[in-house]
Amino acid sequence: MAEPTLEELRAAGCLACNAEATPVEMLPGIVRRTLNEGAHTSLHELHMAAGSHVPAHTHPHEQIGYLASGRFRFRLGDTWRELTAGDSWCVPGGVEHEVEVIEDTIAIDVFSPVRDEYRDPKWV
Repeated sequence: MAEPTLEELRAAGCLACNAEATPVEMLPGIVRRTLNEGAHTSLHELHMAAGSHVPAHTHPHEQIGYLASGRFRFRLGDTWRELTAGDSWCVPGGVEHEVEVIEDTIAIDVFSPVRDEYRDPKWV
């Protein structure tokens, strides 16, 4: 039986297992898995090693995230804040932000609209 296409999965809904998501090293010490995506949002898990850094950047997507474990410093616009497990963030599209990872961290990000460059390679 052939694997369903992304469009077929979106139409039917999608249940996905973490082990099925392709790990992608997006930056040194930072591995992303795209866990799921719909027509308008995508869900990502990031494993971030202590000492790694997401450089200052912007994107047009709204980004909402949750720190599942670990600790990092997050800059949103001109404001730096140290976040720990259980904390969250919301980045409006177009706002500059960056992250300095203090200890090994697992973060969850949701983007709207879907970030095409973050789509799981096996579905592209």
